[in-house]
Amino acid sequence: MVGQPHTVDEGPIADAERAAAKLSSDKHPLGPAGPPVDRRSPFFVGMTAAAGVAVTYAVVRGVVVVSSMLLLIGVAFFVSLGLEPAVSWLINRRFPRWAAVTVVLMVVLAVIGGSLAAAVPPLVEQARQFIDHAPHYIQQVQDHSSLVGKLNDRFHLQQRITDMMNGSGGNAVSEVVKAGKAVFGTLTDLLIAAVLTVYFLANLPTIRATLYRFVPNSRRPRAILIGDRIFAKVGAYMIGNIVISAIAGGATFVWLIIFGVPYPLLLGIFVALLDLIPFGSTVAGIIVAAVALTVSVPVSIATIAFYIAFRLAEDYLLVPKIIGKAVEVPAVATLVAVLVGGALLGIVGALVAIPIAAAVQLLAQELLFPRLDQF
Repeated sequence: MVGQPHTVDEGPIADAERAAAKLSSDKHPLGPAGPPVDRRSPFFVGMTAAAGVAVTYAVVRGVVVVSSMLLLIGVAFFVSLGLEPAVSWLINRRFPRWAAVTVVLMVVLAVIGGSLAAAVPPLVEQARQFIDHAPHYIQQVQDHSSLVGKLNDRFHLQQRITDMMNGSGGNAVSEVVKAGKAVFGTLTDLLIAAVLTVYFLANLPTIRATLYRFVPNSRRPRAILIGDRIFAKVGAYMIGNIVISAIAGGATFVWLIIFGVPYPLLLGIFVALLDLIPFGSTVAGIIVAAVALTVSVPVSIATIAFYIAFRLAEDYLLVPKIIGKAVEVPAVATLVAVLVGGALLGIVGALVAIPIAAAVQLLAQELLFPRLDQF
């Protein structure tokens, strides 16, 4: 039906066409399959190796190019897994999925909006107070008889800060432009992550089923059991981590109010955000204790003692009770995972390090160790 008329002038092709006509039948209109390719052929081995190298190089380059977007996708997927228990709870109570997702998202938006509405005015006021008192703080640093001044004389804190600011280079306009770009980029990333979270949450059953379709049918039931356990660990960790961070921020706010330390709301939110990162409350406690020095040395020492006690309570009471049973990651594995995750992906890597460590540990216990024990 193609390239008529066929004549003997086609040479060897004419012979092949006559052979093709004999191969065609009602059972095999396009002819039966030919003999398999000799995989030990030097040409086949060389082409396979070259194709493997080319594909690997292309995949690695592609991952590097879209690494920032892949990071946003991963964060959005983790957040959707964290919200999924609430959605599933509503679905088990006769809510359709779209309604359950809508309710959960509305509650999240209401909590975030309410927190911002309640926190922004005091934050603005406390920031204004900080700016007004900045000359006084500078005077304390330059006062050689004060404790802060003595620390400055010993460690040259003011000079270090000045050198760091001067070392950034550029004029004020360029720095403002850079800061504006950074803020715009952060807001854009947050918007993209929020949109992706909504899509992931709404289509999580389809995504879950699609992921399991990549597993061979004979191994699919066990893959579902292990995969769902990993998803549950991620969700439990994220919810528990948020609860513990809220407790840390609230405890900080109450402590600073009692002892009259300035900027209690600002520092409380700061502690809550840092506590989302494993061991972040320790760093936050040092900063809050430094602010407490503006009140008195005893208050600063008491603040350090408070954060030591809170750290112990968080590690041995809050974490085991809230997320310990779900994640079940040893303390040493937690520390190593956080350090490696932070080195690879920064703050995001530290945030997701523990659930990833829990997933790796579960896979090793269920798949790797039983195989190794057989040898």
